[in-house]
Amino acid sequence: MEKRELLYEGKAKKVFKTNDPDLLIVDYKDDATAWNGEKKGTIPGKGAVNNRMTNYIFRILEEKGIPTHYVQELSDRETVVKKVKILPLEVIVRNAAAGSFSKRLAVEEGLELLNPTVEFCYKDDRLGDPLIDASYMPALGIASQTEMNKMVEYALTINEILMPFLEEKKLRLVDFKLEFGRYMDQIILADEISPDTCRLWDTETNDKMDKDRFRQDLGEVEEAYIEVARRLGL
Repeated sequence: MEKRELLYEGKAKKVFKTNDPDLLIVDYKDDATAWNGEKKGTIPGKGAVNNRMTNYIFRILEEKGIPTHYVQELSDRETVVKKVKILPLEVIVRNAAAGSFSKRLAVEEGLELLNPTVEFCYKDDRLGDPLIDASYMPALGIASQTEMNKMVEYALTINEILMPFLEEKKLRLVDFKLEFGRYMDQIILADEISPDTCRLWDTETNDKMDKDRFRQDLGEVEEAYIEVARRLGL
């Protein structure tokens, strides 16, 4: 696989073209941002943890029938992925109240929800990634009703797979963000599943072991990422 010119650089990753037009190379960075880029910093080793964890989980999900963009891990930070057309959506699954959910509804953080919820946010930093109603997507041509239904189905299935898996590692999956894309007219999982995109709490102490440590200036951010990787055997 030949790595070619930089195609795109985001807040957490660089994406490169390859000699295969259907494949890209993703290079994970140690850069960290919060509040739609208003807060910036660096978490040493974050890129390697996120890359390895994402690939590990994506392989598990593929075995369970969830299609993903994962192709091959090249190194601690680089992975070959399918070239997908990312939808401008964040799909958020919540098992407990936290973050914006707690603030919007004045619900105590950590309260276990009676059932998982699925939210859609429109990806646009200028607008603050606003929460949108499911009917907006077909109305604005972002995604069809069929595609929206498929994303909800996949999101809830992923939750059912990950919750007990992480519980075994003494990690409570409070909530997590997913991104999907179109690949050959099929909706598939893309982006990442990592401490950047999940709220992970220690099941015994409720210590936060994710990017909230960076967002909230809790300290020991690097150590939390490393501990998550250690528990997953990465």
